[in-house]
Amino acid sequence: MNIITTDCGDYTRLMVEGRVDTNTSPQFQAAILNTYQKSKNVVVDFLNVVYISSAGLRALLIGKKTSDAKGGTFKLTNINATVKSVLDMSGFSKIIDIV
Repeated sequence: MNIITTDCGDYTRLMVEGRVDTNTSPQFQAAILNTYQKSKNVVVDFLNVVYISSAGLRALLIGKKTSDAKGGTFKLTNINATVKSVLDMSGFSKIIDIV
């Protein structure tokens, strides 16, 4: 998994590539938390993510809780049908903004 961080002014974008699973979710979670050290608005771009596991969902939940605690935003964008299905089935699409 690769993550590219881009400062976009009002928010920071995390462009994620690859699988977000048990092996990569610690790196993903660390990237989210490090980004909230510098910015209170984060957009995670899943354009190149083909799979997310429950460990990846946990990292998303931590991102959402961190944004709420800081009074910021946490959004997901460019989600493919497979990942969207996992988010829908787990209820995450109801608690995390998808744009």
